[in-house]
Amino acid sequence: MSRVGRVERTTKETSVLVEIDLDGTGQVDVATGVGFYDHMLDQLGRHGLFDLRVKTDGDLHIDTHHTIEDTALALGAAFKQALGDKVGIYRFGNCTVPLDESLAQVTVDLSGRPYLVHTEPENIAPMIGSYDTTMTRHILESFVAQAQIALHVHVPYGRNAHHIVECQFKALARALRYASERDPRAAGILPSTKGAL
Repeated sequence: MSRVGRVERTTKETSVLVEIDLDGTGQVDVATGVGFYDHMLDQLGRHGLFDLRVKTDGDLHIDTHHTIEDTALALGAAFKQALGDKVGIYRFGNCTVPLDESLAQVTVDLSGRPYLVHTEPENIAPMIGSYDTTMTRHILESFVAQAQIALHVHVPYGRNAHHIVECQFKALARALRYASERDPRAAGILPSTKGAL
C-alpha cells in the first residue's frame, strides 16, 4: 500500500504544495524562497529517506514568517495523510545527532495527540541568512499540530546557530523515519492498547 501524502494550501499570504512518500529513497525537490529553510527541508527528506517535494510561493516582500509557517503546516498535514491508519508501524522513534559542537536529541510518538517539548541554547544568533532562528520552534509547533504527534526536541548545547538548527532537523528526520517504518513483527497490528491512534 502506498504511503503518500499530498497537500495544497492556499491563502492570501502563501500558496503551498507538499508531497511526501514515507517509503521513498530521500529524493528531494524543495523551493520555498528561503534558502536556509530549503536546506533544512532537504535534510528532513534525505535523512528520513522520504521522497519530498515542496513548492511555496509566499509574501517574502513582507518577511519569511508566513512562508515558513504555512509550509510547516502543509508538511505536517501531508505527513499525517501519508501515515494512513498507522497499522503495522513502530510508532515510537528517537535519534541523537551531533553536528560538530552541537547535539540534538529527538523523540517522537505518532500518537494522534499533538504535543511539543522544545529546548535549545539561549542567545542563538538571531538570523541565518533570511531565516529567523526563532522560527525553528514555530516550525515544530506547526508541524506537530497538523501531524498530530508528540515531539520532544532537546539541544543541550551548541554554539553555532547553523549547527544548532541543522542537527535538530537531522535528528527529527531519523526519529520520524524510525517511528513511521513498518514493523515486520507487527503486520496488521495497530500499536496501541486503546485501539486507536
